[in-house]
Amino acid sequence: MWCFLLCCVLWFPGLLCTLPAATHQPLHEYSDGDVIIGGLFPIHLQPNRTLPSSRHVSCNEYQFQVFLAAQMMIFAIKRVNQRRALPNVTLGYDVYDTCGDASLAMRMALNMSIDQLDPQCGLLPGRKPSSAPDPRVKAVIGEGSSEVSIAVARILTLSSIAQISYAATSELLSKKDKFPTFLRTVNSDVLQTKAMAELVKTFNWWTVGIVGSDDEYGKYGSDGLEDQFNAMDNVCVDFKFILPAHLDLSGSKAQKQLTELMDTIGNSTAEAIILFTRESNVKLVLEAAIQMNLNRTWIASDTWSNSSDIKELPGIEAIGPFFGIAFKSHIVEGFADYVSSMVEEKSSNPLWEYHKLNHPPCQSAPQEKLNCSLTASQCMETRCLVHYIFWDLSLNIYLAVEVIVNALSSLMKCDGEKCQRNTSFTAYELLNEIKNVNLTVNDTHIVFDDNGDPMLGYDIVAWNSPSSGTIGEYLPGGKINLPPSLVATMANVTFTAFNCSRTCPVGQELKKNGMKCCKHCIVCSDGYVSSEIGTQNCTKCKEGMPLFGIAFTLCVSCVLANLLQIFVCFTFSQNMGGWFRKVNQPPAVVAILFGVQLVLCSIWLAYFPPSLQREPHKKAFKLKCDPTSKALFGAVLSYVALLAVVSFLFAFKGKKLPDLYKNASFVTIGMLLVLVVWIIFIPVYLFGDGVYTEAIKAAAVLVSSHSMLCCHLVPKCYIMVFRKELNDEKAITDYIRNHFEQKGINVLKS
Repeated sequence: MWCFLLCCVLWFPGLLCTLPAATHQPLHEYSDGDVIIGGLFPIHLQPNRTLPSSRHVSCNEYQFQVFLAAQMMIFAIKRVNQRRALPNVTLGYDVYDTCGDASLAMRMALNMSIDQLDPQCGLLPGRKPSSAPDPRVKAVIGEGSSEVSIAVARILTLSSIAQISYAATSELLSKKDKFPTFLRTVNSDVLQTKAMAELVKTFNWWTVGIVGSDDEYGKYGSDGLEDQFNAMDNVCVDFKFILPAHLDLSGSKAQKQLTELMDTIGNSTAEAIILFTRESNVKLVLEAAIQMNLNRTWIASDTWSNSSDIKELPGIEAIGPFFGIAFKSHIVEGFADYVSSMVEEKSSNPLWEYHKLNHPPCQSAPQEKLNCSLTASQCMETRCLVHYIFWDLSLNIYLAVEVIVNALSSLMKCDGEKCQRNTSFTAYELLNEIKNVNLTVNDTHIVFDDNGDPMLGYDIVAWNSPSSGTIGEYLPGGKINLPPSLVATMANVTFTAFNCSRTCPVGQELKKNGMKCCKHCIVCSDGYVSSEIGTQNCTKCKEGMPLFGIAFTLCVSCVLANLLQIFVCFTFSQNMGGWFRKVNQPPAVVAILFGVQLVLCSIWLAYFPPSLQREPHKKAFKLKCDPTSKALFGAVLSYVALLAVVSFLFAFKGKKLPDLYKNASFVTIGMLLVLVVWIIFIPVYLFGDGVYTEAIKAAAVLVSSHSMLCCHLVPKCYIMVFRKELNDEKAITDYIRNHFEQKGINVLKS
């Protein structure tokens, strides 16, 4: 395979020769050294070729921030050489501009895989007597996109060259059977999709829309997101829309696709729209959304979550808040000064002249951000360039260089003074050392798993919202940290802007009704009920709940025992003293009276249990308790009525007794209400057959219960809280003594 590729390159030298100096010529920067590290960066986009096989290649869309990212690699290598991290060993670099094109990047990777560099064309036959000479480049940093990284990985694998990407996140690259030499200093999209799913769950979004693209990054990312959401109970994917890998609006097909996407978003019920595609596609989508005034919540993937070009789109503040998943970011000390020094020594810096020829987009930046002139020429003359550094991307590149240096130090057995081994090692040996690196750089710990992936976590960023900037983080273990106030605000949303209910009134539940994800409140199904405001689901009606007779009997028995105690105490007669003492046993009275009802109800439930009947009524239905045995049902109610009548008589009789707390007076009112209610209710319930019969029964139960509670307990609570001086044994004794002395009865002091 290697011989075939080598022969092809030698036979068609024009494939690797590049155009001499031109305004949009792809950058190629080389510095010799004992060990050469390759670099691949999409400093431009969209290569132009006059013919498919033409050697004349130029590129459009200069990306100033990526140019600065490439300078980070050069800066890091120069710093390693200056601090002599590898004694007596000098690192060199071979940096290429891939123009974001897979075929062009493959040519450059092939060039770095050969053992000799031809200044004229890029390749010469190997001078060593070997069919597959060891490559001159021992490790490669790049490329940025997953699509290009996959293409490059297939070339570098042939020579066992370690490839460390600083931004390629596709989970496909984690498959070591296909890409055994690929590693990265950025998380895999597997972790990113988990972070996005956790963000959606934490912010209480129920419906989402996913926009991906037809490339390795967008396809695997959008599929992974859909899998994550499908595994959740309360999140629904309203739509998934796949764009071309490169959305070019010059064609009618792309225009049609973009219009279709805008219609899909406009007609969807999605609360949040996730754009999992490259920045160039996102820019076109959001420009169209701004034009159509599509206000949504937008979720950014790591490719554009910190893009200044996106944040500064005119009118972007009108289409809703943005939340995003971003790489962990730290400032690399000294790099800002290094970038500024490029301006000061511009006359002798070829990289600066290249940058100047390609026109940085400074004129679009806001004045307050740069604190410098807005014109391109003046911007190039000042220190405002540092404001365009992607610190997250730059950190990943810096980490890649440090990983390679750490592996070289281990491979050559360097101790700070000297290296015991020279540079005559193979790329395969270095690859194995890189896989085993365990390193901490600037508070960032990096170690590779078996798939060549680190576990670095993410920052959660936001803009166009009350909270802007970095607002939280996602940790590799699955925990997400966000401001509690923001989470509470999002969790309390009960109705979305897209006609989707969040909670329902009593008797209804949330159900999908026609639309794919949006739920609406509908009446509970037959046999189900929701009894609380704000519930989301109806629950099945429970059987055998019909026990009012037993509960109310217990309540009335307690009241009757209390009244009996008062009556016995204040109608005391020496002739009846023994009998009164036997009767004045409240626990025994309650037990006997309650026991009678318990026996009746037990017989009823055992032999003739009530059943739940569902009777249709227009568009609804009525749940009705059928007592089955009306005789036993009547006996239970009659016993309750008997106790109520006896209680009323005792209460009425005891109204004139010297009860300091006026229990009898209040209970008389309460029992009178109970009797009136049940006198009205019983004939209606037994002979009525209307839809409101059960409602009348419920009202009767509630009125009876509340009258007992209010008339029996509220006065006692009043005494305990507001008349504490009456809640005393001496006060009660004095009150009773005065009562009998007024009747001429002598009372002995104890």
